[in-house]
Amino acid sequence: MPTAIQSEPEFTPGTLVKARGRDWVVLPDSTDDILMVRPIGGLDDEVVGICRAIEEVVSGNFSPPNPDAAGDFNSCRLLRDAARIATRSAAGPFRSFGKIAVEPRPYQLVPLLMAMRLDPVRMLIADDVGIGKTVEASLIAKEMIERGEITRMAVLCPPHLAEQWQKELREKFHIEAELVLSSTVQRLERGLRPGESLFHRHPFVIVSTDFVKSTRHRHDFVRECPEFVIVDEAHTCTSAGKPGQNRQARFELIRAIAQDPERHLILVTATPHSGNEDAFRSLLSLVDSKFSDLPRDMEADSKHALRAELAKHLVQRLRGNVIDMDREMSTTTSFPDREDAEESYKLTPEYKALFQRVVRFAGELVSDDSGNNRNRRVRWWSALALLRAMASSPAAAAATMRNRAITADETDETQLEETASRTVLDQDESDDSLAVDFTPGSNPSDDNASETSKRLNRLALSAEELFYDKDAKFTKLVKLLKKLLKDGYQPIVFCRFIDTADYVAAGLRDKIKKVDRVDVEIAAVTGTLPPKEREDRIADLVENQKRILVCTDCLSEGINLQHGFDAVIHYDLSWNPTRHEQREGRVDRFGQSSEKVRVLTYFGVDNQIDGIVLDVLLRKHKKIKSDLGISVAVPGGSDDVVKALFEGMELRGQDTTPQMFLPGMDPIKEKLHTQWDDAREQEKKSRARFAQLSIKTEEVRNELAAIREAIGAGPTVDRFFRDTLHLAGVPIANKRNDSVEVTVDNETSRAMRHAIARDRSFIGRFDLPVEDDTIYLSRTHPIVEGLASYVLETALDDVQAEGEPPLARRCGVTKTNGVTEKTSVIVTRFRYQLYVKRKGARDDDPMLAEEVRIVAFTGSPDAPQWVPDKDARGLLDISPSGNLPPSLVKQQLTHFVSSLETLRPEINRIADERASALRDAHTRIRKSVKMTGTMRVEPMLPVDLLGCFILLP
Repeated sequence: MPTAIQSEPEFTPGTLVKARGRDWVVLPDSTDDILMVRPIGGLDDEVVGICRAIEEVVSGNFSPPNPDAAGDFNSCRLLRDAARIATRSAAGPFRSFGKIAVEPRPYQLVPLLMAMRLDPVRMLIADDVGIGKTVEASLIAKEMIERGEITRMAVLCPPHLAEQWQKELREKFHIEAELVLSSTVQRLERGLRPGESLFHRHPFVIVSTDFVKSTRHRHDFVRECPEFVIVDEAHTCTSAGKPGQNRQARFELIRAIAQDPERHLILVTATPHSGNEDAFRSLLSLVDSKFSDLPRDMEADSKHALRAELAKHLVQRLRGNVIDMDREMSTTTSFPDREDAEESYKLTPEYKALFQRVVRFAGELVSDDSGNNRNRRVRWWSALALLRAMASSPAAAAATMRNRAITADETDETQLEETASRTVLDQDESDDSLAVDFTPGSNPSDDNASETSKRLNRLALSAEELFYDKDAKFTKLVKLLKKLLKDGYQPIVFCRFIDTADYVAAGLRDKIKKVDRVDVEIAAVTGTLPPKEREDRIADLVENQKRILVCTDCLSEGINLQHGFDAVIHYDLSWNPTRHEQREGRVDRFGQSSEKVRVLTYFGVDNQIDGIVLDVLLRKHKKIKSDLGISVAVPGGSDDVVKALFEGMELRGQDTTPQMFLPGMDPIKEKLHTQWDDAREQEKKSRARFAQLSIKTEEVRNELAAIREAIGAGPTVDRFFRDTLHLAGVPIANKRNDSVEVTVDNETSRAMRHAIARDRSFIGRFDLPVEDDTIYLSRTHPIVEGLASYVLETALDDVQAEGEPPLARRCGVTKTNGVTEKTSVIVTRFRYQLYVKRKGARDDDPMLAEEVRIVAFTGSPDAPQWVPDKDARGLLDISPSGNLPPSLVKQQLTHFVSSLETLRPEINRIADERASALRDAHTRIRKSVKMTGTMRVEPMLPVDLLGCFILLP
């Protein structure tokens, strides 16, 4: 019996067809029965399916331009720009760039270039705070999706960052990801079939690491885990460092995921090294198990091969590295200038008196030697909690005095120390993925009638009498905030405890109602709010012209606040210098629309709790970063240092003067600073090694030029947008910061209102950052997409013009000083089929790629002299120098259009040449051994001839 031969589909991806009275392009995912098609000038949102059993579909062809519909130079150039901007399946070196709503900075291409050389992709992206690690990781994922190498992806992150990730993926990368959180899982599971996993149902998911690490969900996730995983805040997933069941469970989860040798894994953190070498190595072991035993000395010549191997997987850059690359490439990344200052206050006599009573009480707690060691540790931690709350605010002090110590019920001493450290200190590597901001209790007694409880209640009443007017820390804050608001800043006030944040916010609402006759809105955000409510409260606050955000450290890590705020006040000093850096990074980061940000470190000059932390930790940390531009974690961890410092305090005895804090401090301080200086030098070497200087600036420059040639860039969108609205008669005015104001009113045509999908005026800008009331008009923003689709479809398809003259024209003749002889220009659209062999898909599964290119020649069509590609690109960017009579225009164009078919052989040859170049570009970028040679590219003929134009000297 003869073997059946499978016939080729009648209409392959990229083929032109005619149906429903118009022309379409056939897309991948079509079958013999259902054709998935897109209008020839349309966008992905306009894709439809056509059932061939019901509707007639025939082969289409691209009609030539009509010489009777010639246009001027601007309308001709508009066609080229609209076609480039409408291109989504870009044929450049990167497949994804036509489908993203962000224009990556040159430095953000470096991790992408590194990733494309790895198979599987295993990387640790450890760039500094505020550089844009989310964009860098998402860019890799989007590129892998568009190349057909992955079809599923998961982001593992703390729950409070999940919605931010969802928003970033949706708005900038057009990836619709489902949130898998404890609050959403029941809804998701209700829609599953029996035995179906939600991780299998949804191809793109954002998952709470702490939710999925549980025994109930971990096995299901590991079994159904997508082939590409991003782990955000990866420093919380190490196995070494501070003990804790949550941390270990996270590490085991990621390690189980990493055991699949074909899985792609991106670890993201701004703090990969928190002063603990073993924790750092455990993080690297998730990238590759061979990195778990890295030698401590990596500088020896014998370790060169190991350093080179690690450098393939690790990128760790400071802002200075980014600025240096920008300078070399003559580009600018908008980081704000920063002003740092210190502000101090003195305790009021009443506050100082209560502070002395509290210190005396704390000393008695510590001096009590009764009971076993566990009892003594409970009292020590209770005393420290009391002192810290007293230094924070009278509200926090009163709360801690009335609450029972959280450690009082702990029977295991190790667990007691962990619990106390987590609630009283500011750990570098908290076992919780979110900062603990509730006020810890300080009553070690479980008897409310005990003398200890009674004394604490009396102290609490005294604390409440200090609220606001007798609280110098608060009263000076009011003055500082008024000045910031008058200077045009929108500040964030960071507090350590929920009670302090609520106290401060309530007081500010009473004290600051207006500044410069403008209402001031004040909101508090703390850990009591679910992540979604935090986001909503901040969004509501940002709508106000003048605003103050009071918050705890629940917002200090990972949350983007640069679009609404530009100043930070450390109302409570963190006992972890890294936490200060994280707080400041909420506003001092890429995307900040203000040119300058201000940071105030606020402390009490006669509050020795602040004095110790400021002198021993914070100023040293800031000096190191100021000197070298390097942030170096406290050796051994800041919580251990703080414990040692306060263990050395002379709380025993009756001395309650400030000097009681000083004995024993200097030796600890000197030892710490010596170790810190050593760590600084080691970190300096490491940063230099992994700043990825091996990715040459010239390489990035070349790839960036290829991207911009394929799809255009910000300036192209800017020009197209302005030209389109000008030709359509829509008023557009220049505003400050290179933004534009577009007037949409009753005079705006129905077609234009439909194209931009807006009925109201708006302000837009073509580059980031943008201000609160400004739209970022990226090439994939719906407004720009709508305009490009409208311009292109009305130019190419008479049906879509609806009787209105098209804004863009497919042919024209221009007189210009930019050429010395008659030059004929053809705007072409090349379409290609990309066949990629990949795991899990049939061989030669086609994808569609498109590019708009200019080809040109001098002389007659019968004997053309073809213009080199690099010279042809700019021919539609020249300036016209005069008008021509219509009769001459029509004569020239009629001859040109009638000769187009004689030029087909050369244009087809160029298409073959471009197909080979496209394959080379893909294999050049994706340099891994497994991927090279797995792609073939075939041009779809005939080439679309979008427009033809003649330039006369």
